Amino acid sequence: MITEGLTHTSTVIVSDANTAQTLGSGDMPVFATPALVALMENAAMKAVAPHLPEGSTTVGGFIETSHLAPSPVGATVQATAILTEIKGRKLSFTIEAVEGEKLVGKASHIRFIVEREKFLGNL
Repeated sequence: MITEGLTHTSTVIVSDANTAQTLGSGDMPVFATPALVALMENAAMKAVAPHLPEGSTTVGGFIETSHLAPSPVGATVQATAILTEIKGRKLSFTIEAVEGEKLVGKASHIRFIVEREKFLGNL
């Protein structure tokens, strides 16, 4: 059962593969904003995944993100998502990302519960 307060923390180590320079979102060797967004969405997805009906998943519909501080190659970044509101199939999350004690990002994120087969059938 999905209930408000569900949470999950996803972790990534900054590598050359997820820098702004490599992903093309900037030209410096620091953790890329698109990689931060992906980490945040991953945390939200995993917060509710074990509680979904069989055959269902969630898809992202909206994210408003602030990338507050750079993280160098080798740093560990953790994003923690908390489910804050449920309105039918619409799930709202708050997310914070940290590198150690340093807040590096925060977001509000909306995901929707969908049936996998039906969703893929719309392609």
